[in-house]
Amino acid sequence: MHGTKRHPEFHKALAPDTKKQPKSHWPEWVIGKTMMDQAMKSIVARVHLDRSYDIPYLAGYSVDGHTIFIDRHMPKSFVYRGRRVYTDRFLIVHEAVEKSLIQLLGMHYLTSHQIALHAEQAAVRAEGIKWDAYNEFMEEYIKVIGDEKLDRVPDNLDLTPYVDFHDSAELRQMRANTVPGPVNKPRHAVHIAGL
Repeated sequence: MHGTKRHPEFHKALAPDTKKQPKSHWPEWVIGKTMMDQAMKSIVARVHLDRSYDIPYLAGYSVDGHTIFIDRHMPKSFVYRGRRVYTDRFLIVHEAVEKSLIQLLGMHYLTSHQIALHAEQAAVRAEGIKWDAYNEFMEEYIKVIGDEKLDRVPDNLDLTPYVDFHDSAELRQMRANTVPGPVNKPRHAVHIAGL
């Protein structure tokens, strides 16, 4: 419904606020950092992290989604412009978003991965880190870890990403070297209306 010139009070009540908003003394990236910190803390608090297995492509998740795996050889941090940056939380955000989209919404892995990658990028950038620097660090270890022998693959690792990549040689190696994976209880109950 729109106001008309014949009803100025009505028009004024429904018109968008055109007052200039006061400029915040905080730069936009600080506000983004605060929101991303809260989001990351919330996600990290809802999953179990396990760094004791061999995980192709750096990170993955359990079939039930309660555990995020990060490869046991992956360094926990790197130095960016003179400061130490801890990377586990960025990988956790990526994996948790990806698994949630697959498990709760039934999305295809590749689509879920793209959305999760954007969430990871937003978290990295909100931290004041250039994506290229972070990504270069990750790429270095994807190659190293991808080339190593897989000796300890958790038997409850969700293989969906590897099946979707049609990497049959890697899947054979993973299945031949499985060990019992952790069985963790959920840290947070999920309630979705209609499911």
